[in-house]
Amino acid sequence: MQHTRRLFLKGTMAAGTLAIAAGANLLTPGKVLAAWPEKAFTAEKMDTALSELVGGTELIESDKITLKTPDIAENGAVVSVTVRTELPDAESISIYVPVNTSPLTASYELTDKFDGEISGRIKMAETSDVIAVVQAGGKLYSAKREVKVTLGGCGG
Repeated sequence: MQHTRRLFLKGTMAAGTLAIAAGANLLTPGKVLAAWPEKAFTAEKMDTALSELVGGTELIESDKITLKTPDIAENGAVVSVTVRTELPDAESISIYVPVNTSPLTASYELTDKFDGEISGRIKMAETSDVIAVVQAGGKLYSAKREVKVTLGGCGG
């Protein structure tokens, strides 16, 4: 009985402390939220999103970027994307789907320990190009692939 009572009191004290800290905004990750490029992710045009995120819109097609996507995505809510770059000093990788309501689907800031490849899943509203943009050496390089999104995941 004594053990259960102590465990209950510890849990109550911990929960109370967390509630007070949250109420005082001490648990808000301010630095992380401040760095989130909201204008880029809420932009309705790809050029606007690109400009807000990296400050330019001029893309140079590069064979040093490999974009791997399925040719046909049966479910546009989960489309696998892998981007590999051989560009030296890559600073960031962003993935765009121009026909989406918000074209910028993902953005990664890179460090010097970056191994050259990112992978994830994106959402696509309909058949479109998927465009990978790599910022390296102050320039923007790109690669694109068309992904066909089937209706309702039934191939129709």
